[in-house]
Amino acid sequence: MTAEGDEDYLTTSQVARRLRVKPETVYAYVSRGMLTSVRARGRRGSLFAVADVERLASRSVEHSGAVEETESALTLQSGDELYYRGRSVPELATTRTLESVAHLLWTGELTDQPSFPVHRASVDLARAAMAVLPPTARLTDQLRVAVAALSAADPLRFDLQPTAITTAARTLLGTLITALPGPTGSTTTSPGTRLWPKLTTTESADPPRPELLDAVLVLLADHGLAVSTVAARVAASARANLYAVVSAGLGALDGQYHGAAPTLAYEFLDRAKDDPLGALSDRLRTGTPIPGFGHRIYRTRDPRAEVLFTLLGDAPIMQVVHTIADRTKSFPNSDLAIAAVMHAHHLRPDAGEALFALARIVGWTAHALEEYAAPALRFRSPGIYTGEKS
Repeated sequence: MTAEGDEDYLTTSQVARRLRVKPETVYAYVSRGMLTSVRARGRRGSLFAVADVERLASRSVEHSGAVEETESALTLQSGDELYYRGRSVPELATTRTLESVAHLLWTGELTDQPSFPVHRASVDLARAAMAVLPPTARLTDQLRVAVAALSAADPLRFDLQPTAITTAARTLLGTLITALPGPTGSTTTSPGTRLWPKLTTTESADPPRPELLDAVLVLLADHGLAVSTVAARVAASARANLYAVVSAGLGALDGQYHGAAPTLAYEFLDRAKDDPLGALSDRLRTGTPIPGFGHRIYRTRDPRAEVLFTLLGDAPIMQVVHTIADRTKSFPNSDLAIAAVMHAHHLRPDAGEALFALARIVGWTAHALEEYAAPALRFRSPGIYTGEKS
């Protein structure tokens, strides 16, 4: 313990002001090992050594790190609302198919579309690539190697015309959904229906609810310039083909602060199922963020989470969610909502990441189409040298 008034220590708010970041970012620095916190004597909260804070501040420069202000006509986040090309995403998630929403993002037209096509030879190739991986491989690992294999087998992958890109994206999605391990039903049904037997475990005895998965896929299809989308756009700016763009997005998605978020929320809910307040207490005691709560953009609610909670209705896991939410100052986000879907229907622990990846392929394709129409190689950020000089 250290005294609150010790001049060698700063509070969280003081550190945030010194580093010009949000308080949540300070705790992120702690989780990454960039800062060390100590408990303040006689009060709640953490303190940080001035020397450590100054050392971190000295590594920073007065530069935002932004590559470029990128214009996009795809996704609007206004207040606590979300729109795809001016259409309410919550409404789309409950009234339209993923195929139609993909067509909207890719072309600007919202019309009924057929199921994503499946080519048997492509499915066989994807499965053969996945089979090389060890049994411990996650579904997202399997998706990454499958995309690489399918790319190598497509001689027309360098055709960057819009119709060629959308055709390739539709086929890629249909192939990946079908190729994932597990029973394969009709390829003319919805993605959620095809994914349900692949993502549920033997513990699941409930009637299938593929509409939940379809809603998740629509809700996560795009979310503006998230880190994986920026990675995808940078690849597209170099005129990388669609498979390479998707591979770039999947690489960034695999980061612990991005695609892993649903899994972290799933693990937190797993602990909270038996003791919600105990799980919350553990987080409060250590000063670490509560997985699945709060958001960088939304301020009072996550509209995507609200859709999924409504669809879950009175599922027992919702009582756990309400118990925790009622005792926090923040709000549940889409990561927690996906985790709730997973627990409510006994989905496999890596199902959330797989749904995230499959859904975001739709958005990455849309952003690639925008980027292919923009000047090439425009993402060249001026570097600021901070090393030693002779």
